[in-house]
Amino acid sequence: MSKAYRVAVVGATGAVGEEMRSILAQRGFPVSELIPLASERSEGKDLAFGNQTVICRQLTEDSFAGIDLALFSAGGSISLRFAPIARDAGCVVIDNSSAWRMDPEVPLIVPEVNPGDAAWHKGIIANPNCSTIQMVVPLKPLHDEAGIERIVVSTYQAVSGTGAKAVSELRAQVETLRAGETPQAHVYPHRIAFNCLPHIDVFLDDGSTKEEQKMVEETKKIMGDDSINVTATCVRVPVYNGHSEAVNLQFSRDLSPEQARDLLAAAPGVTVVDDPSQFRYPLAIEAAGTDPVYVGRIRRDPTVPHGLNMWVVADNLRKGAALNAVQIAELLHENDLVRVP
Repeated sequence: MSKAYRVAVVGATGAVGEEMRSILAQRGFPVSELIPLASERSEGKDLAFGNQTVICRQLTEDSFAGIDLALFSAGGSISLRFAPIARDAGCVVIDNSSAWRMDPEVPLIVPEVNPGDAAWHKGIIANPNCSTIQMVVPLKPLHDEAGIERIVVSTYQAVSGTGAKAVSELRAQVETLRAGETPQAHVYPHRIAFNCLPHIDVFLDDGSTKEEQKMVEETKKIMGDDSINVTATCVRVPVYNGHSEAVNLQFSRDLSPEQARDLLAAAPGVTVVDDPSQFRYPLAIEAAGTDPVYVGRIRRDPTVPHGLNMWVVADNLRKGAALNAVQIAELLHENDLVRVP
């Protein structure tokens, strides 16, 4: 008989927490009991879990007694405080914040790319940044085949990546503009409706943003190759859900677009949509609510040796966050790793 687990979702009422609950049920993860945890203001709320209703509890230091596995999506400060408490209570933590990603003692996992890293976890596993996840899934088979030397990526990130307040603000700004009035910006420093903001997270001393730094550092850690040069420009766009990326790759040896399509078509978690003659290429509106990473516009870059361009799209709340976390949980279950060493 397959083992079932008592699973906590920390940040259960947020956008990613809702997706985590939904995906755990959809994929039939062996849950004996789901314990939703959130702030005091959410305590007592009825929440859906498959065909059940579960009651949200307040997150406290005593919340993890008897819990086998906890999926965290409540922000970095909560993860820094509570993940060690959960681990010390015997619970394995899968954390969606940036708090633990670059800790050398914490695996940073995308199951299609580096599943073996789960074996050395010490009770906390980090879920990568949404934009990094969807990029490295298709990069893995290409890197294995031809050796990626350099990545230049520009992202076009949906407002749902910021949270529910950003989605509401975009809707409100669109309606305000339709009424001929001037919209107010609260979530972002500028209006997001019909606009693009080359600014995600805080600016660093070198002029890059923390989001861009995450893509650089996390890609190297997940791919297990510090020699890959990565540069990123991350942009927030007025799309509700679904991140898009223009990815330019330079390989150590030639890889034709045809070879790349064949490799990607066979890769787990990837769907190739690449028929420009029929106007078929990945779209955020088609990726929303689905699990794959979609890749198209695969073509040569003639300006560098062994260069390719491609367009990568995924649902940032699913593969970019909740789905990847659940897939990590499945990986742990399949390899009997839901235990603190």
